[in-house]
Amino acid sequence: MTEIASGAPRHIPVMLERTVELLTPALDRPGSVLVDATLGLGGHAEAFLDRFPDLVLVGLDRDPEALRLAGERLARFGDRVHLAHTVYDGILEALDSLGIDRVAGILFDLGVSSMQLDEADRGFAYSRDAPLDMRMDPGSPLTAERVLAEYDEAALRRIFERYGEEKLSARYARRIVERRAAEPLTSSAQLVALLIDATPAAVQRERSGHPAKRVFQALRIEVNQELVVLERAIPAALDALAVGGRIVVLAYQSLEDRIVKRELQSRSVSTAPRGLPVELPEHRPELKLLVRGAELASDAERELNPRSAPVRLRAAEKLREVAA
Repeated sequence: MTEIASGAPRHIPVMLERTVELLTPALDRPGSVLVDATLGLGGHAEAFLDRFPDLVLVGLDRDPEALRLAGERLARFGDRVHLAHTVYDGILEALDSLGIDRVAGILFDLGVSSMQLDEADRGFAYSRDAPLDMRMDPGSPLTAERVLAEYDEAALRRIFERYGEEKLSARYARRIVERRAAEPLTSSAQLVALLIDATPAAVQRERSGHPAKRVFQALRIEVNQELVVLERAIPAALDALAVGGRIVVLAYQSLEDRIVKRELQSRSVSTAPRGLPVELPEHRPELKLLVRGAELASDAERELNPRSAPVRLRAAEKLREVAA
């Protein structure tokens, strides 16, 4: 990896060429605005700004450190770049503050960012010992440590089941409650050791992934309210698109992808009642899907950029405005 000026790693943007290809018809016109709703270190944003000299970018991120580093990276583009410290369900408010009503393109690159994974003290990775934090925005009050200390057994079981799709949710929740009665869980190493100890040997042999993988995912989603936010963000983003505008979403786990799939598909079919002889304009689909199902990264990209392995890409074009 090369380095950006601050010393943070310059990660490889996932499916960059494909996102450019899908968004180009909407962006290749003067004065186009692209929202990068998950700015991260600005890899996608930089590529789009380089390729479209008249493009204006609005970058959103909840992580102030990511915004700082991306701001340094994108400084050479001057007033073509506008950055906002917000979660991506705040897209309409961010655009309103800039006096922007509609945009040509929107990109979501969901999940934990490369920077957050690579910074050991953020606590996202079960492979490194760190405080049980997991906040994407360090200013948020809820941490993974608080979840483990304060949620009752039923609540822990529920988030492990819902957000981690973990079959041993009840067993893990019970062990966590038993352990915290004796000593608090404050580090990822403590939690990983507990989860390994609580996993039957036969299950460990059968599973391809680490015993802690799904629990860490569930805790991260709970701490950052990722799915709740996404359920608000996709409809808001579609409302912000101009007719002819396009949205591309990169999701890395099935729970995110289901939310995106449901919203895009529901708006891409006619709402005309069955048997109506003529489809009225207000019943026509709002969106046209641009890829069939969820598109995966190519073998070549997975080899070049292992973090692209789980990605599912969905994209759509806005066909018409919908009356409020």
